[in-house]
Parts: sequence; structure tokens; C-alpha cells
Amino acid sequence: MRILTLIRQVLDAEESVRVRNGTVDLESSKLVMDAMDEYGVEEALRLRERGADAEIIALAIAPVRAEDALRTALAMGADRGIHVVTDVALDAIALSAVVAQIARAEQAELIFCGGQQADWDSHALGAATAERLQWPQATWTNALELNGTVLTGKHEADEGSESFELSLPAVVTTQQGLNEPRYPTLPNIMKSKKKEIRKETLDAFGVAPKLKVTGVEIQVKERLKKILDGKDATAAASQLVQLLRDEARVIS
Repeated sequence: MRILTLIRQVLDAEESVRVRNGTVDLESSKLVMDAMDEYGVEEALRLRERGADAEIIALAIAPVRAEDALRTALAMGADRGIHVVTDVALDAIALSAVVAQIARAEQAELIFCGGQQADWDSHALGAATAERLQWPQATWTNALELNGTVLTGKHEADEGSESFELSLPAVVTTQQGLNEPRYPTLPNIMKSKKKEIRKETLDAFGVAPKLKVTGVEIQVKERLKKILDGKDATAAASQLVQLLRDEARVIS
């Protein structure tokens, strides 16, 4: 079987977001594989280690720089990569059209997709891909087992969890708690440099974005710098309540 793991490259969690000319400036920032996608790569590797006869393919639909994230997936243990190189910002619906075409061409039976990606805070990509392929999907997965062509596992629900069972082919979205992604070892990093990354162009898929980002801004909250006199506790408490109600508007 073939397992397709989607890879997105995002800002490192310790980096500050900078905006220039209405877009997020990534040129001088450290970029890494989205943590949500790391869980997908790791789970694919674990399924294989538990006995699944699987080829693991890492897929990125992103600018040239995303090759670094693909190489990280290969260093973790993925067999090969596919890089659809584009500088066009694609929304989840447009991305799903590319993913579905590649999944059909590669005859993939299982797709791992990170839930709620860090760069766009969306959980739509997995659902849109499953809809295009007419495959079942399991979301917010935190436990997974593969028995032949049947997936069993658990995912989060309101105030608890649900157990599920579904047959392949399927789309699974991943999250923290599903596993603990491994760190690539130096020998595997060296081996990853020799693994194949097939380059494609977006034009080959006939896909255009449905949504256009027209601007980006960072919300900045300035402190009011009001200091309460603590000598009179009753008066300070009354002033604090007034500020929280009338200025901060966090209480009524």
C-alpha cells in the first residue's frame, strides 16, 4: 500500500511574525515542518514498523524553500517526496484538488493530513480532500491501528472520545497526542539527501485558488499603564472593577 503524508512549512514556534507590504515576511525567519504534519509522518512510519507493507510518500505543495521540510520527512523515514512547486497561496479547497489528483495517480490508500495547520488555523484540508475522493475520514485522531485494510482508533469528541472503525482508502487528520515524532538521526539525514523528490508544477493540475488574501495585519494591544493605589484596598478594588467593566469590558 502507499501512504501519502502532507507536509506544510511554517514559522518556527519561537519566531516572531513580521508583516511587510501586506504579507507575512518569511525571508529572514526560521521555517520548519508543521508540528501537526510531523504527527502524520510519524504515524505512517509506526504503521509500517508494526507490520504494514507500506511505501510512504511525503507531499508538499509550496514554494521552493519547502524542500527543507520534505527532506526532514525523508530523514525521519519517508521513502520519497513529491514537491509541487508554486509561490501561489492556495486555499484549502484548491489544495485538496491537487492532493486528490496526486493520490489517484499514486494509487494511495491512506492520506495523513495535519489538523488545524499553524499558518492558516484551518481544519478544512483533510475534509475537502476526503470529499473529492469520496473516501471516509477520521479527524482529531489520537490513537490508530491498522489491521489489513481496516483502521481502528480513537478521536476526540465533546467531553470525551469516540472509537471508530473504517476501511481503506481513507483520510486521517492528526493532532498532538497521537504520537511523539522522532528526531532524524545523522545517518538518516545523510541518506535523505539521496532520496527522490519529484518536482511538479502547479500548471500540470489545472488548479487556481478560490480565495485571495488581500492583506495581513498583526493585532497590537498597548498597555493602559494605569497603576492602582494599594494603600486603600477598598478604593483600589472598586477602581479595578470599574476599569474591567468600562474600559477592558471583560465583565458586566
